[in-house]
Amino acid sequence: MEWNDVYDKNRNLTGRLHRRGTRWRPGEYGLVVCVWVYDGKGNILLTRRAKGKSFAGTWENSGGAAKAGETSRTAIARELFEETGIRAGEEEFEYIGSDRDRNAHFDFYCLKRRTPLTEIVLLPGETDGVQWASHEQVRQMVRTGEICRVIGRQFLRQESELLRRQDAQD
Repeated sequence: MEWNDVYDKNRNLTGRLHRRGTRWRPGEYGLVVCVWVYDGKGNILLTRRAKGKSFAGTWENSGGAAKAGETSRTAIARELFEETGIRAGEEEFEYIGSDRDRNAHFDFYCLKRRTPLTEIVLLPGETDGVQWASHEQVRQMVRTGEICRVIGRQFLRQESELLRRQDAQD
């Protein structure tokens, strides 16, 4: 059984816990983290959602819900490792920004990592495919619905920031 910290709308911890898989009460929020891994050559790492998951068969970036007691950076380092086998120190993640929806606060990061696909370790039941895709390929995948809708919208909103960071490091 997994537990998440409960935040208020202003992102203050309430001291309460939420059991994953149950409904959030009005005014309760969890913390969700996402990371765009880029290789410095114009490509973004995508994983495909496994059968049995919501949005099965669509592509996405790595991320997920923070567990109770985790900071945003602790959660993103754990999620990336669980979903891809890529290890990164919390300080390596570049913060892009935050957002909020009906029941979650979101933190977005990027990470430069040149990891061969042969070194990616997929999490059974979570992911069943991996690829490096150029920004143009990702935009095409958004248009054709190959990328999860929510992730596609996120990419389109954040692409200019990802490109700026990538250009600054190359």
